[in-house]
Amino acid sequence: MKPYVICHMVMSVDGRIWGSRWRPKANVVPGLFEKLHDQLGGGSWLCGRVTAQEFAKGTEYPPSDKVFPRQAWFAQREAKAWGIFLDAHGKAVWARRDIGGDPILVILTEAVSDRHLAGLRADGVSYIFAGATAIDLAAALETLHRELGIERLLLEGGGGANGALLRAGLVDEVSLVISPAIDGSSGAPSVFNSGDVDLGPAPIESMTLASHEVLDGGAVWLRYKLTSTK
Repeated sequence: MKPYVICHMVMSVDGRIWGSRWRPKANVVPGLFEKLHDQLGGGSWLCGRVTAQEFAKGTEYPPSDKVFPRQAWFAQREAKAWGIFLDAHGKAVWARRDIGGDPILVILTEAVSDRHLAGLRADGVSYIFAGATAIDLAAALETLHRELGIERLLLEGGGGANGALLRAGLVDEVSLVISPAIDGSSGAPSVFNSGDVDLGPAPIESMTLASHEVLDGGAVWLRYKLTSTK
């Protein structure tokens, strides 16, 4: 089994997700994403590697001569919520163990170095493996459910992580806030990115509106239930 996955994002009218670029600035509501995260019930959340780099505080892990088995390691087992990150080859140097009180867990491939694993253990950052050189997303979610009992997961970007889970048929619901602002350029990522290669239509069989709400300031909050063709 896997957790129920809700992709929760705030975007501009033209579908971009870097709020610092949106105009007019007066229409960008500070803390809106976090407020609605809490309204959704909070809990464990998942982000991609680029977002991981934004949270990581270190620059480099020290050398290590230790060799570690490629199996899951948990600094702790119990948590009200986990901050989970896709980091296939171990790029993020954390120098921290939690984000806002949520312990960090990273999803790796077996290609990661022993030096990086030693660094994660020293930081108190838990990790699991899902694949030899590329992350098997379905296997990763199954491990999170089996090992930690995670039944619900908020997928919160960036666009590459969102796009990967969508294409793998793993997104059950979309929570999308349309802010009354515009990016106006192609330089920022969109809610769902799949790289520069056209992969064709997304594997979605049905998309049903579950709720809609007009928020203060003119933002619109839409929630859709998805059924995948996979």
